[in-house]
Amino acid sequence: MTDLLTRRFDTLGPYSPLFYDRPLEFVRAEGVWLTDAHGDRYLDGYNNVPHVGHAHPRVVAAIAEQAATLNIHTRYLNDRVVDYAERLLATFDDALDRIVFTNSGSESNDLAFRIATQHSGASGILISDFSYHGHTQALARVTTGLRAHEGLGPHVRTLRIPDLDGADVDGPAGAQPEDAVLDAALREVDEAIASLQAAGFGVAAVLFDSLFSTEGLNRVPEGYVRGLAERVRRAGGLVIADEVQSGFGRTGRSFWGHRNHGIVPDLVTMGKPMGNGHPLGGVALPAALLDEFGPRNMYFNTFGGNPVSAAAGLAVLDVLADERLVERAQENGRAIRAALAQLGAEHPWIGVPKGDGLFFGVEVYDRPAADAGARPDPARTKAVVEAMRHRRVLVSRIGRHDSVLKMRPPLAIEAAEVDLLLATLADALAEVGGR
Repeated sequence: MTDLLTRRFDTLGPYSPLFYDRPLEFVRAEGVWLTDAHGDRYLDGYNNVPHVGHAHPRVVAAIAEQAATLNIHTRYLNDRVVDYAERLLATFDDALDRIVFTNSGSESNDLAFRIATQHSGASGILISDFSYHGHTQALARVTTGLRAHEGLGPHVRTLRIPDLDGADVDGPAGAQPEDAVLDAALREVDEAIASLQAAGFGVAAVLFDSLFSTEGLNRVPEGYVRGLAERVRRAGGLVIADEVQSGFGRTGRSFWGHRNHGIVPDLVTMGKPMGNGHPLGGVALPAALLDEFGPRNMYFNTFGGNPVSAAAGLAVLDVLADERLVERAQENGRAIRAALAQLGAEHPWIGVPKGDGLFFGVEVYDRPAADAGARPDPARTKAVVEAMRHRRVLVSRIGRHDSVLKMRPPLAIEAAEVDLLLATLADALAEVGGR
């Protein structure tokens, strides 16, 4: 592994991040299991790219069969691409009746910005103050959760996403009434919009992830996202829901995460889970928006919407339905939340269960979470992640302080594998808590 690491640094450079103090080298995967170069198997509690499971045989077969038959772009007619577009659009609300295919979530969000700025005639963007939505130059100018040399653009205003369970609520988690948290958060939205208007930028769009995952799986007050959307639309902007993390049944409650907030966005952006690892992305939008954008722009993407990608996407939809993966995400999610609550009773230095369905975690504190002086503890969080890695279960961490354990397994995870993940977490918490 040392030789491979040296070769990687000599070719790819040392700047692309690696997980864990001692990086892992994987050579194959199946379902929710990864096998390393030594033949050791690891339970994947982290990766959402293989949405329906690593190397799912139906997805692999669909890709291989189509690649062996035809792979062209959308300047030629092909029924496979249209079949996928029809199937995918059927999962959305009726207002979202067109789709533009891309290669990734980054391309999808970049395209959504182009559509929103053209529609509104404005350039102002509202974004969470700790988020990530892609790596194009336009998206780097709105990146707040990762290091980006471009810096925050003058046309951007940030919002502190409220978290009813998090360390950013004054005093112990949940000490403030929900309506007070909501009022303060929506006042901040009003102030940000007024600032953009006063500076001459206007409001083009708000972009958010329905799970607020980079932020740390914040539990927002009821009505926050609706209030945010209403205010942006009144100001002439569009609502962009980034569903790369929360879409395709990840939350279990809904096929699309924005539905959990009771809204229909103007644009929905999608990425990596669509093709189970095959590069595929897209933007769903109303026909009126596409008819406004299309005549003014020759938007063409060589690989966005090719038949092989479409075959992968269709296979993912088939597997989701035939294996009841969305329903299973809901069932497993309920069991997970109950187990995390029990772990919190046994280890009071972790917070309440966070997230939804099969994207879940807990915040880790430096003392009992209920204490007024409790603070997020990134070092202790990292120690839990490493302790699980040594037990061959993969998880990560997120949040403003890197203090929220991040667990997001492929939807193919079985109940027995969920039990193993949770049992390993219990062991890791006991180890770290006893240091």
